[in-house]
Amino acid sequence: MAESGGSGRGPPCPGAAAALRRWEQLRRRAAAPWARGLLAVAAGLGLLYAVLRVPLRLRDGLAAVTVFLSTLTPKFYFALTVTSSFISGLIFVFEWWHFRKYGTSFIEQVSVSHLRPLIGGAENSPPPPAAFSAGDNDTSRQNMPECKVWRNPLNLFRGAEYSRYMWVTGKEPLTYYDMNLSAQDHQNFFTCDTDALRPSDTVMQKAWRERNPQARIKAAYQALELNNDCATAYVLLAEEEATTIVDAEKYFKQALKAGEMIYRKSQNCHSQSPQHEAQLRRDTNVLVYVKRRLAMCARKLGRIREAVKMMRDLMKEFPLLSMLNIHENLLEALLELQAYADVQAVLAKYDDISLPKSAAICYTAALLKARAVSERFSPETASKRGLSTAEINAVEAIHRAVEFNPHVPKYLLEMKSLVLPPEHILKRGDSEAVAYAFFHLQHWKRIEGALNLLHCTWEGTFRMIPYPLEKGHLFYPYPSCTETADRELLPTFHEVSVYPQKELPFFIHFTAGLCSFSAMLALLTHQFPELMVILAKAVLRVLWPVSAPSVLASS
Repeated sequence: MAESGGSGRGPPCPGAAAALRRWEQLRRRAAAPWARGLLAVAAGLGLLYAVLRVPLRLRDGLAAVTVFLSTLTPKFYFALTVTSSFISGLIFVFEWWHFRKYGTSFIEQVSVSHLRPLIGGAENSPPPPAAFSAGDNDTSRQNMPECKVWRNPLNLFRGAEYSRYMWVTGKEPLTYYDMNLSAQDHQNFFTCDTDALRPSDTVMQKAWRERNPQARIKAAYQALELNNDCATAYVLLAEEEATTIVDAEKYFKQALKAGEMIYRKSQNCHSQSPQHEAQLRRDTNVLVYVKRRLAMCARKLGRIREAVKMMRDLMKEFPLLSMLNIHENLLEALLELQAYADVQAVLAKYDDISLPKSAAICYTAALLKARAVSERFSPETASKRGLSTAEINAVEAIHRAVEFNPHVPKYLLEMKSLVLPPEHILKRGDSEAVAYAFFHLQHWKRIEGALNLLHCTWEGTFRMIPYPLEKGHLFYPYPSCTETADRELLPTFHEVSVYPQKELPFFIHFTAGLCSFSAMLALLTHQFPELMVILAKAVLRVLWPVSAPSVLASS
């Protein structure tokens, strides 16, 4: 026996081959234009026959239906409305349950996924999410802390900025809760157990606890009378008494001179006892704080390159103090210099899975991605030809940033008015959004088309984030307590932004209305059966005005 090419089957018989050829010829003829025209003519004749044939029996059909409906009792109408109310109620409950669990309407999902392809529509499937390494372990995401308040890395000066705002507007830009947190920070950073050995530091301990600004300033001068090299006293005067940045910088330079001298003394004897180690920590905190504020003064006075150098030197000298987020000050200064390569280098170091994220990190990364494509980006062109690889990367970076903090875009797009940022911020909250947009809005405006790209893409994030919010997507779940904490951090005249809620789908509103309407009909039919029968017959007259009156009159 001869084998046939490894398929295990012999060649097809001649009769089957001839049948296949005939079928192929018929298929080609049916695809010809004249064949399609013939089929259209036949369909038109059939439709014409149906149209001419229906009126011949329509009158008889209407008469039969009308006679049937006119003989129904009120009990039938009551049973019908109760049944429809029960069914629509079940549909509404199922729709609501499906939305609460999956975030989409079941009816809408079925229509989009199954019915639209049948009628030739295109299925709008969202693009696959980017593989960001924002925490691939779901368990670790669920265990992240919720509402930890952080010191604002770019906080303003009380005397030179916050107080001047209050003098002009008459509004207090800082809340008591925010200032109380700052007082706690000052006591933790600038005091230690050995302060009782030095009269000037003892006075400053009381000064940081004072609520009245004038009392704190008076105490700072008392400390300087006791010790002219009291660095923390100069810090307090720079923060609260100086009315301009120039005056604040003068005080900080005096604090730097005194702080470096005290820091060197503490380094020489820090190993003698635990008290000396605590004093070294305190003196280190004072020195880092002063150098950072001096760099911020240089940035505000336009000496940006000097500020960048001071920040870089500070990060090299104290690499373990990364929790102070000095790199965010550096990012803002580099963006002002338009040194985007240096900005990318800083992001490569600090946009890491092991480090806590911030709006400055996420939105700066999105800004750099958008910068590569925003100048030539057009929504109409992108919808026709699709997104390029660079545009997809930019859109995914914007989605990532918006999921981390969804409040920022409205400030960048100037849909909400800005206020002075607080001294403390809540990660992923409105307070962080205000602080970021206050300093970075100018950088987004400088890059042509960046805000346009943000405007076209940021709202799409909320269609991609799992629902409810406890699930998370690229980051740990969005904390539910941010609104409460932001209301304590932000001034009362500011309208706090809340997490954008998903709108209820149309079919949930439709089924709820249908259930309510049918339930109301059932109740009215039960209470007023005769009246509802008359109403039903009146509706019948409206629906079938030709034959209904004569039939109802005869009945």
